[in-house]
Amino acid sequence: MLDELRRIVTEVAQSADLRTALDLIARRVRDALKVDVCSVYVLTRPVPPQEAGLLLQATEGLNQNMIGRVTLALNEGLVGLVARRAELVNLENAPDHPAFKFVSDIGEEFYHGFLGVPIIYRGDVLGVLVVQSLERRKFSADQESFLVTLASQLASGIRQAQVSGELSQHETPASDIGAAVIARGLPGSPGVVFGTAVSVLNSVDLESVADRVVEDPANEWQVLLSAIEAVRAEFAQLKDDFARAACNADENILFDAFIMMLGSGSFIGSMESRVHAGMSASAALRDTVREHAAVFENMSDAYLRERAQDVRDLGTRILVKLRARTHDARDLPERIVLIGRDLSASHLAEIPTNRLVGIVSSSGTGSSHLAILARALGIPAAMGVSDLPIVSLNDQEVVVDGYRGLLIVRPVGSFRQELSRLVQEEAQLTAGLKALCDLPAQSLDGRRIGMYVNIGLLADMAPSMTVGAEGIGLYRTEIPFQIRKQFPGEEDQAAIYREALETFRGKEVVLRTLDVGGDKPLSYFPIKEDNPFLGWRGIRLVLDHPEIFLTQIRAMLRASIGLDNLSILLPMIGSVEELETAKEYIFQALNELREEGQAISTPRIGVMIEVPSAVYQIEIIAAMVDFLSIGTNDLTQYILAIDRNNERVAARYDALHPAVLRAIVEVVDASHLLGREVTVCGELAGDPMGAVLLLGMGIDVLSMSAGSLPRIKWVIQSFKQSDARQLLTAALECSRPTQIRAMLSQALEERGLGGLIRAGS
Repeated sequence: MLDELRRIVTEVAQSADLRTALDLIARRVRDALKVDVCSVYVLTRPVPPQEAGLLLQATEGLNQNMIGRVTLALNEGLVGLVARRAELVNLENAPDHPAFKFVSDIGEEFYHGFLGVPIIYRGDVLGVLVVQSLERRKFSADQESFLVTLASQLASGIRQAQVSGELSQHETPASDIGAAVIARGLPGSPGVVFGTAVSVLNSVDLESVADRVVEDPANEWQVLLSAIEAVRAEFAQLKDDFARAACNADENILFDAFIMMLGSGSFIGSMESRVHAGMSASAALRDTVREHAAVFENMSDAYLRERAQDVRDLGTRILVKLRARTHDARDLPERIVLIGRDLSASHLAEIPTNRLVGIVSSSGTGSSHLAILARALGIPAAMGVSDLPIVSLNDQEVVVDGYRGLLIVRPVGSFRQELSRLVQEEAQLTAGLKALCDLPAQSLDGRRIGMYVNIGLLADMAPSMTVGAEGIGLYRTEIPFQIRKQFPGEEDQAAIYREALETFRGKEVVLRTLDVGGDKPLSYFPIKEDNPFLGWRGIRLVLDHPEIFLTQIRAMLRASIGLDNLSILLPMIGSVEELETAKEYIFQALNELREEGQAISTPRIGVMIEVPSAVYQIEIIAAMVDFLSIGTNDLTQYILAIDRNNERVAARYDALHPAVLRAIVEVVDASHLLGREVTVCGELAGDPMGAVLLLGMGIDVLSMSAGSLPRIKWVIQSFKQSDARQLLTAALECSRPTQIRAMLSQALEERGLGGLIRAGS
């Protein structure tokens, strides 16, 4: 039974679409469990909820003419019982059960044994998988497990089909809202925006290839043939290289097998016939590889079954060549919503900034690095919108609601009009804040706070200059490292840093040293760890590679010549020893450059407070530096022991947690006693609620994304610091973040600032 389960799961994963997968499961499950009927019911989209029903989408054994025509309400029959309870039902004689309902014309009146299991995706019931037998029969525990496993495999496919629109042809929407599909994730970057989806695939995957219309089959075949020839040449070269290296002959036999397949009439001919029949090159490759891999998979010999993977590997190599030949020709829409699984800074760099209007990632949370970049660019983003049919969404009209973390696909009618209204309100709010650009962030009782910006790309500096930024509080130097294929040299880095320092001439520019690891990897410097957030990252990495650290410090110092507005910020400092070593390297680089004849001023040196050990040694650390910068993102993560990029626990991650607030207060009070300036550069600085409490704490500088700066300036100008202190005192007496948020929400509403937290809701 386990072998049969693996085989079905594999075939389902390779199915061209959900319809094929459902039909396949109905056939294979009926045979595997030796039952008379297997059926799949899918829950129609419950908007409004009272219209929800279970639509028969596939069956083997019942009347197939009723597929797509029979719908059971959730309070109807045993199928409805399974969905309503969200648990399996195993009955020896179904007609005896009080929930049994006879459905005419479906052909189930003679069946007795019944086993139904819910198809559940992230707690939501999407449908029911049912088997039935003519005789009275109680299904075994193994058979229950078999069906439950298949139902879990179906859940993701059904969810993706709902979002892509594949199931919509079988459903009649009860309202304009019902005509759209809403995929829910987590808030990433505020704003509501319309755009056209552009899919990004992080890895080459044959099964993710989508069908498309081909206008010139002859040209399509030539493109595919060129890719095949390129792979064949690669294998021939590899064969020669291995032969010269006197490697085992088995490797050459494998290369010979690949070369022979690439010259095989059946393999090549199958692709050619598919292309000339109108399929795209990549789709023809996909289906041909499926066909040939299936031949091996169905063989009884274990060794030959393994060769199926060789066929897939060969197909992947060809697809890589195909993508390289067709990627540049892709036309991009004017308003791009970038959609992908693990989007990074390099993906954003490939898209024209003036066209990028929204970001949707199926992984991550509002505190992950991608969301921070989105906020820096002022682009709405939804995070953790998992199991998206990424390729199928390509070129579809979508709406990103970054306030609520929603991706809305194909909005129509009154629902579309309501979304358009939200977009207009967002634009009006942004326009109204422009009048604050040239005014200081000064509270009603005269407390002034420095307003700096966080940037990571040189492109961020232009919007930073238009919102009245008084300096750069955090320059994320890892971004130039991430978008390159190798470590940038000293000259390249110096040129980048110089532009930032010159742009903000006369204003402070805080350059943070390389902070990679965790959710900020380098493709050319891979780090594999079981727990990367507690591993080799930030200052720990560069202190183990002083050649990287010294090169960067020298570049920063050289970039500051004649400007004298450089401050250097050290991330992830967790001990006095790390700080001492880092300072030694900074002064080593400073002395080296002075010995080379460079007139360089000593920069201010600061430390990021983002790990608990630094909080509890704050008096010692503060005495060793010129300023401190609190990174509330990681500080929250480490105090609460919550991975801020894990969408499963994201709801528990809250920078307004009382424990986090107490840690910040401790850092501020101890630092001020020593006369040290304190900055907050984490996302809490750009949160209207957080800004109120930080004002009450007496923070000297707030640093945030350019898009957030006018909003936070409005908040500071609307409060007295004395009132903010009272709110802080009350917050520290609370035991739950929800209590703190409710209190601050009311305070913002009373001062007419409700739109800063209510927009998009």
